[in-house]
Amino acid sequence: MKAILMTAAGDTRTLSYQDITEPSLSNATQVKVKLQAAGINPVDTKVRRHGVFYPLPLPTVLGCDGAGVIVEIGSAVKHFKVGDKVWFCHGGLGREQGNYAEYTVLDERWVSTSPTNYSMIEAAAAPLVLITAWGALFSKGQLQAGQTVLIHAGAGGVGHVAIQLAKIKGARVIATVSSAEKAAFAKRLGADETVIYHPNGFAEQVNQLTAGKGADLVIDTVGPEVFKESILATAHFGRLITLLDPGQIDLSEARLRNLLIGFELMLTPMLRDLDEARDEHVAILNQCKQWAEQGLLTLHISHTFDLKDASSAHELIEIGHTSGKIVLTINN
Repeated sequence: MKAILMTAAGDTRTLSYQDITEPSLSNATQVKVKLQAAGINPVDTKVRRHGVFYPLPLPTVLGCDGAGVIVEIGSAVKHFKVGDKVWFCHGGLGREQGNYAEYTVLDERWVSTSPTNYSMIEAAAAPLVLITAWGALFSKGQLQAGQTVLIHAGAGGVGHVAIQLAKIKGARVIATVSSAEKAAFAKRLGADETVIYHPNGFAEQVNQLTAGKGADLVIDTVGPEVFKESILATAHFGRLITLLDPGQIDLSEARLRNLLIGFELMLTPMLRDLDEARDEHVAILNQCKQWAEQGLLTLHISHTFDLKDASSAHELIEIGHTSGKIVLTINN
């Protein structure tokens, strides 16, 4: 089968379009999926640049997000049949095969039936960002109806679904964006207010929008400087959740505000083999499927690339500033 192999850690030249052995079922609870699309996420580019998470030899196939059609099932598979359309977040970190390939094999436990109203491209774009946004908003952030949440990079992959999930919950959403065009995009997704980043920051504008209180919950998807300023935009006794390492910063103001600071890394259950936590990820996808089919949750695809052009997709996501998601198309 055709696949993209990461042959070494480095720039996009380490990605090679090659023929590799097609995977086969190795136990009775596995399913074989003919992949039709694979989502591109920033973690893919970080693994490519810095190396895989496991002390295993290269080459490897990247790509955590996948969607496709089941073409074979093991004798003990209970919940799926040949022909089912599925989406999942599995592999791509250096141990199990990722989804930049024509076929993959995985245990049925980690698979969910994809929304009937989603294309395979939309389904492949969704799992990692949905699970991440859910974890930040609900598992860690404990967001409640009527609360105010500040979502940074509201037009980005995680941000644009976080806006929608927060609105489903009944929260007031303030989203930061980098342009008027992205502000309009965030508003269409349901953001109540938007704040455009500028040289003087965003905290003052957020505090004006909240009558000086700040947001009950802040989701940082950007990094250290945004995390640092977010402290000033978080309400006393509020929660500040980050997807990234904030680095060495002064937390004295966070302490005075009595903030609860948390981290959201949705890869942890895969990296640490925490199967019960991975079960929760599948439950999240099952719930999001229902909301998608009710028209409450959409995925914005900014660009698609053929599988063979994965290096171009990596280059684009590393430039940044795209809205929504980038997806590889396979077997189309």
